[in-house]
Amino acid sequence: MEITLHTVAFDCAEPERLARFWSQLLARPLDDGATADAATIGVSTQSPPYLAFLRVPEPKQVKNRVHVDLVAVDLAAAVDRAVELGATWLADHAEEGYRWSTLTDPEGNEFDILAA
Repeated sequence: MEITLHTVAFDCAEPERLARFWSQLLARPLDDGATADAATIGVSTQSPPYLAFLRVPEPKQVKNRVHVDLVAVDLAAAVDRAVELGATWLADHAEEGYRWSTLTDPEGNEFDILAA
């Protein structure tokens, strides 16, 4: 039996705004039909894993229990780009031969960018 990753869903206050951030950061088009309640990336091009952004009434309360790890050849440039798009840089790390930066998206969801 094969199980594959289909969708990563983000609970958020402003789905279209957050979807635009991730769309620009990942250079993946925002799907048509975004509303105040939901937006998606990847569904229209059938390129999973899809990203879904779903409006919820409550704000983020605590640190993510799961986060997204991205990888970039030029870590510094990728972090700069993320910050230009609205991310907040939190910290740089280096451990066991790996280098990465931790950031938050415009709604405070933590994510990492690792050096390739």
